[in-house]
Order: sequence, then structure tokens, then C-alpha cells
Amino acid sequence: MLERPALVLALIAIVTGFFAWYAPTIDLDASADSLLLEDDVDLRYYRAVAARYGALSYLVITYTPDADLFAPASLTNLQALRNQLLELERVTSVITVLDVPLINSPRITLTGLQNEVPTLLSERTDVKLAEKELVDGELYSELLMSRDGRTTALLVSFTQDPQLVELLQARDVLREKNMSGDLTPAEQAEVDELSDRIQQINVVEKARQADDIEAVRAILKQHEDRAELRLGGVPMIVADMIELIKKDVVVFGAGILLFLIVLLAYLFRQPRWVIVSMLCCLTSVVIMVGMLGLLQWRVTVVSSNFIALVLIFSLAVTVHLIVRYRELQRRNPMASQRWLVRNTLSDKFEPCVYTVLTTMVGFASLLVSGIRPVIDFGWMMVIGMGVVFATSFVLFPAALMFLQPRTPSHGDATTTTVTRHFAQLVRFASGGVLSLFAALLVFSAIGISRLEVENRFLDYFAKSTEIYKGLATIDRELGGTMPFDVVLDAAPEFYAGAQPAAEDGFVDEFDEDAGSDPFADDFGAGDFAAAENPDGYQDEFGDEFEDEFGDEFGGGFEDDFDTGGTQVADLGADSYWYNSYRLGEVRAVHDYLDSLSETGKVMSMATTLEALETLNNDEMPGTFFLSILYTQLPPSIKQALFDPYISADGNQVRLSVRVYESNPELRRGPLLEQIRSHLVDEMGFAPEQVHITGMLVLYNNVLQSLFKSQILTIGAVFLAILLMYLVLFRSLKVAVVAVVPSMVAAAIVLGSMGWLGLPLDIMSITIAAITIGIGVDDSIHYVHRYREEVAIDGDPVEAMERSHGSIGRAIYYTSVIITAGFSILAISDFIPTIYFGLFTGLAMLLALIANLTLLPVLLIRAKVT
Repeated sequence: MLERPALVLALIAIVTGFFAWYAPTIDLDASADSLLLEDDVDLRYYRAVAARYGALSYLVITYTPDADLFAPASLTNLQALRNQLLELERVTSVITVLDVPLINSPRITLTGLQNEVPTLLSERTDVKLAEKELVDGELYSELLMSRDGRTTALLVSFTQDPQLVELLQARDVLREKNMSGDLTPAEQAEVDELSDRIQQINVVEKARQADDIEAVRAILKQHEDRAELRLGGVPMIVADMIELIKKDVVVFGAGILLFLIVLLAYLFRQPRWVIVSMLCCLTSVVIMVGMLGLLQWRVTVVSSNFIALVLIFSLAVTVHLIVRYRELQRRNPMASQRWLVRNTLSDKFEPCVYTVLTTMVGFASLLVSGIRPVIDFGWMMVIGMGVVFATSFVLFPAALMFLQPRTPSHGDATTTTVTRHFAQLVRFASGGVLSLFAALLVFSAIGISRLEVENRFLDYFAKSTEIYKGLATIDRELGGTMPFDVVLDAAPEFYAGAQPAAEDGFVDEFDEDAGSDPFADDFGAGDFAAAENPDGYQDEFGDEFEDEFGDEFGGGFEDDFDTGGTQVADLGADSYWYNSYRLGEVRAVHDYLDSLSETGKVMSMATTLEALETLNNDEMPGTFFLSILYTQLPPSIKQALFDPYISADGNQVRLSVRVYESNPELRRGPLLEQIRSHLVDEMGFAPEQVHITGMLVLYNNVLQSLFKSQILTIGAVFLAILLMYLVLFRSLKVAVVAVVPSMVAAAIVLGSMGWLGLPLDIMSITIAAITIGIGVDDSIHYVHRYREEVAIDGDPVEAMERSHGSIGRAIYYTSVIITAGFSILAISDFIPTIYFGLFTGLAMLLALIANLTLLPVLLIRAKVT
């Protein structure tokens, strides 16, 4: 680097150019995996339930007209809106209140139902009776209609690439097999190949999906003067989340880059330091972005700020080099450039190696989260720190060799005002410093005990975003958003003389359904569209994004209408549940679930019974009549009333429940435990009969895993860093002292979140890792310099003063840069990103204060030399 800098720069240019070629191929993805644990034991059961009962994915439009919804003008406008949507090339069906079967408007007999399935637009339909049936009837209320009768929903389905459907089904079969650990190496290779092909198709599908959403929005805009329209459902969330990711990547990267340029110009007042620093930062970013494109590593909301972080960390390393170079230049004004550069690298190499390694350890703690985007983010930053170090220690010296030494424009060997005040505080009030931090630790311990992981996905978005408005309307007007299922198997004794139940309570024929897309969104009113639209529309992300949002926001809708299932009609005398007595038990469970304050819409065979009673003169049909009735129902009615809620053999029933995501009293874990306990202890079901599944369960598992995998592993991270300190400083006493400031900073930030009632989420959980990673960097630099200064005259206080005036300034600069850089994240529309930026910035300030006050006090009192 010193002998042939031109060759070094040429090699760097070639490497950077190579990765720059792949940079445009980087893939942005609103990954479904961000709400799923990779190895969640409940995931297999969830997939199995979805495979049995099926699911479809829909774009949801809420429609609230200015006039009465059932007035002729409103219905005409609704019909016009539906017809316009149907004209779109990729739209296959639009389900509205105009299209669903009505059996009580006026009441129709079973014979009449076989001849015609009446709808709101049928000649025989009484609009007043239809309004009552749609608003008050359990079948449609809070599904297609709000309770106040003012808001209805349109469910729009799209075509899907047939090749993608085939690939998804093939992969799901292998994934199901993998749950039992039976995949051979060849089969695992096939899974990987299928995933690669799915990802390639999804790149095209995402672009088509974005075009679809824009086309729908253009149509909705034409009707805004007559109704309030909100957009929701998986396809819209996918498209908007990707736009949000793009915005965060571009805005944060460009914003922080511009800010860092201004800040560097102010701090150093010389263009050379701005240019060299930016070269290092931009080279690191280009290499990382190109590497992600080359490896086809997708950027999600969780990792959308990785460019900002790479810029910040790269500048932090470069600033330490600049400060040391300028310090050597002031002390040796006649030294050559070669000598200055060589000694700068020599002095900073060891501490920078360990600061990068400790930062890697901090980010590596994210790898145990079990959540794919968090794991990917951890790997991105671990690799990114390696790229930052290599770039800084190669490009920085090579570039400087083309410049001549120039006297710094300002500054001298004395401390800056801020670091001088810190030094005075350490000299004259060390006891007060210790007392203050002791009190803060007590404050933090209490706050940490108040931390929780209960948060609402609704609150992840700014209230001005369409995602928030759409989800809030669905949650408020249409019976909640977050779904879960209660699945009841036949009693154990039922199988005593019959075929044994398969694992998880599923009978053997279940395996035939394993190839169904288990993650398709629940919004699936396909009951009425499945026959004419067998392909359905599953989110174009396949099971990638559907996992995350499909069941979460549509769950109740699709489950409750139709799931597009392909069950075989075999409900006969051998069925455990399909008789009047057992269905009475189902109704009792239904009523219990409906009585809970946290739950919104509940759909089950009890809902079906209500419709059947209408066909039986408002009387509960007997077992014999139930059997006869089932054989006489039209296929569309069977799909709507039976397929979503009872298995083909009648030995398993499913109750679909949605909870109010906006309910501030919602506590997922306790709610699920309360339901299970009531069904077993109060209602007498055998424990093995009761299964609770769905996105509510999986999301709760994720939240609990966040706490266990991160908060409880911070100790392991500190232990790893402590061992690295032992290697670096070769002293247990020094290692223990050096780790304290970062521990204190992380504890205060987490404690503050606890006191403020801010729950942990998939982004805020990373604050502790980043705080540790960056905080220990400053500790390493300070302790390294302090020990050098103590060795000069043996005076710890004077060594502290000199350290504050040298390395203290570098710590101050980097901390200010990092804090200001993270604060830019506060302009995001994604609320977790805002909290992430603000609290990480706060953590950096706390780490700065702790490293310039608490750390030197401990070093002096521990008599570190």
C-alpha cells in the first residue's frame, strides 16, 4: 500500500467495479419470514391445517358510501366499481355483497335453493330483508358487512403464474416431509433448487403485482367523490412494503451520506478528509450492495437500513485513522507522508481489529433469533464490518500516499471543550460519577423488568400510510385482523376401535393435502369463487409474504367464507362431529370464543348450523336431517358452509377466530393459554383434542423468541467480548473494567424502553447488540490509549487528561457522527425504524458519556496500568 499505491487503487477499482455490476440486481422483499420462526414446532401444524382447509389470497377494498349503502345509487356505484375491477386483465373475480348467496331475503326452501342461489341482484330479492341478512346474519356480518351497515368489503383475486403454483406445491410437499427430518440430500438439493426458481419468478411477479395495485388505485380514485375507499389485504401490503423499503434504502443512504459530508467538512475543515472518508464509505457500500445482489440476498424492512449502518461504521473507523494521523502530524510537523501513514496504521491496527471483531460479535448475537430477516441482517452486518475494515485499511493509506502532509486547519493537543469538561468531572467528582451510574443501573433494572414483547402490527406504520388506514378500517369495521384457529379432533376413545390418529391428531388421509399451499392468505372468500376460479390468487410472493401477512390480516375473511378446499363429501353416520349432539358442543365453544373481549368475528360449524336452521324452519336439524340436507345442498353452499370448518370425514372441526389488533388490552400469550385451559378444564375436552394454531400463535411465538433469544443471550455476548478483551489486554481486571460502560449503556436504553412502555419488536431488539458492538469499540480505543499514556509517567490522572485530549476527541467525533446518522432514521414511515434510530442514537450518547466518565474512573480506581 505504501510502495505501490497506484496498483492498490487499481485493484480496489477492479474489485469495486465487479461488485458494482451486480448492485442493480439486489432484491427488495417484504419477506413473510419476518413473522415466522424457522424451526417453530407450531409451524408444521399450521401448514397442515392450511393444507387441509385450503386458503386464497385477496386484495381487500372497504367501501363506505356517502349515502345509504343499500340505496339504489350506492348499489349502482358499487356494481360499477366491481365491473371496472373485473375488466382489469389479471383480475379473475371480485366478490361483493352483490354476489353472495342469500337464503333469507325472502326465505328460500331447500328445493328452491337447488334451482337457484339468489343474490342481492336477483329479481326475487327483497332489499330490506337482504340488508338485515347481510348486516345481522352471522354468515356475512363483519366479513363483508360492518355491524352498522355502512361499510362493505370487496375481495379482489388475481391470476397467478401457473408455473409458480406448480413450484410452490412441489416445494411444500418436500417442506412437509422435512418437518419430520426425512429429507435426503438429493431432496434437500431439490428444495434449494425450487426456492431459487420461485425467487426468480417472484422478481417478475412483484413487478406485475405493483402494476396491479396501481391499476386498482386508479379505479378507486374515480369513485372517491361518492364513497370512502380503503385498500387492504396481502397484495397491497406487499407492494407498499416494498416501496417503503426502497424509500428507506434510498433516503437513509443518501440522507446520511449528505449529512456525513457536511459534518466531516465542519469537523476537519479540509476537503481531503471529506474526499478520502467518502471514498472509503462509498466503496464499502458498493461492495456490500453488489455482494447482496451476487448472492441473491434479499433486503427486507429489517435490513433496509444496512446501507446507513455500513456508511456510519465505515466513517467511524476512518475518523479514528484521521484523528490519529492529525495527532501524529501535530507532534511531528516535519515527518514525511510515508512515516505518518505507516505509524497511523501501526498505532490503530490492533485496536481497530478488535473493535471490528467486537462489533461483529454484537451483530452475531442476532443469528440465534430464529427469524430469517433478523438472521440475514446479522450476517449482512457481520460481513459488512469485515468489508469496512478491509476497505478502510487498504484504501485510506493508498489514497493518502498521493497527498502531501498539510498542517491541520484547527485543533491542538488540548482537549476540546466537551472532552475537557468530562476530564474535569472525572478528576474532581469521581464519586458522584459512580453514584450516578449506580442509580441509573437500579433505574434500568426496574425498567428492564417491565419490558414486554406485546406489540401490534398495526402500530408498525405511521397513521398517514394507506397500510395503517386500511388495516384500521378492517379491524374496526370488519371484525378484527389477526386470526387464529381452534381445531378440535375427535375424542381419543373414538379412535380406539378405528384407524389410529396420525401425528398431531390428523388422520392418515391428511397427507394427501400436504401439497396445498399452506401459507396462502386467509382472506379467502373463495367459497363463492372457487368453482369458477380454481386457480385463485395467492400472493405473488408465494408462501414468502403470505406467511407474514396473509393469515394475519385476512385470516378471518377467507377462512370464514371459503378456502377453496377440495374436500370429499363423506359426512355420514361414522362422523364424530357431524351430528346434532357434537355440533351442540361446537356451538358452545363458538359462543365461548365469541364472548371474549379480545375476539372479533368467530366462524365455525355453529355459523353453518344457523344457516341450516333457516332452511329447517328455524329448528335445530336432527342428525338424520343433517345427513340428508348435506347431500341436497349446491356445491357453492357446501364450499361456503362446510369446507372451511369441518374435515372431509367429519372427525375434525375448525373454529376460525379473529382478534382486534387495535385492542390495547390484547395479550396474546395469556389469551391463548386462557382458551386452552377453559376448553380442557371447564368444557371437558381431552388435552390431545385441542389444537390452537394460526398467525396469532406463530406471531406470539416470534415475540416470545425475541425476548428469550436476545435479552437472555446478551450475557453470552458480553462473555464473548470479555474473552476477546482478555486476549487484547492480557488482564482480567482490565477486561472486566472495559466491558462495564457498554453494559451500562445497553441496560439504560432497555430500561428506558421498559419505563416508557415501548415493547420489543424485530428491530428494537437489535438495539442492544448494536449498543454493545459500538460501545465496546470506544472502550477498546480508550483503554488502549490510556495504558500507553500511563506507561509514560505512571500518573493515572494525567494519563486520563491526555487520553481525553487525544482518543477522547476521536470517540467524541465518532459518537456524534453515529448518533446524528441514526437520528435520520426517524423520518421513516415504519415506526420500528423510527424507534430503532432514536434509541440507537440515545445508546451511542450514553456509551460516549460512560466511556469518557465511568470508564476512566474505574481505570483509575482499579489502578490499571
